Amino acid sequence: MKKIVVAIDGLSSCGKSTMAKDLACSIGYAYIDTGAMYRAVTLYALQHNFFGRGQPDALRLEKAMGDIKISFRVNPETGHTETYLNEKNVEREIRGMEVASHVSYVAALPFVRFALVERQRRMGKEKGIVMDGRDIGTVVFPDAELKIFVTASPEVRAVRRLEELKAKNEKASYEEILENIKSRDQQDMTRVIAPLRKADDAIEFDNTNKTIPEQKVWLLGQYNRVMKNDRD
Repeated sequence: MKKIVVAIDGLSSCGKSTMAKDLACSIGYAYIDTGAMYRAVTLYALQHNFFGRGQPDALRLEKAMGDIKISFRVNPETGHTETYLNEKNVEREIRGMEVASHVSYVAALPFVRFALVERQRRMGKEKGIVMDGRDIGTVVFPDAELKIFVTASPEVRAVRRLEELKAKNEKASYEEILENIKSRDQQDMTRVIAPLRKADDAIEFDNTNKTIPEQKVWLLGQYNRVMKNDRD
């Protein structure tokens, strides 16, 4: 059976990673969380004190990019894909508020985006992948056979993010998370390099009032539609 590229873009904390993981598992495709790659670079920058007054030291970070190795591995106990930075599992660290509050600044740096986009394209060269992020359907794989753009209200996204952090016993306030989400939306949509936007041929999906099972059914239906049209 022919394999395709599924590109899922959308706003922060809108559940696109959950949707992408579920679809990849259902159809036997590889799953790549590109947002985790930008978070991993951000974590590296934080660990090496590359930030000053909220902004990363671009010169130091650019010199270090060759030393930043990012990979994904499936946890055999949970079945979930986890992110590794230089051979260390950093899945928990990259989901914290400190990384969340700095990642948009790192993602806006042209040399970071160029380096990671090249890596992402290599990962999807053979197709058979589900990749989610901010610019998958517009920049990384503009010819992807199925493109989805996921949205949800800032308030609902803040609640989801708060519940996720609470489940990990991490402290955060609803107000702090909501402000971070609104700030990231603004930064992502207005950055000069690869701003967040819906691809012209992407299907928009507002999951504000959707459950995870409902999202899963909808997305699988979109995949089956594309595959059926290809066979016809």
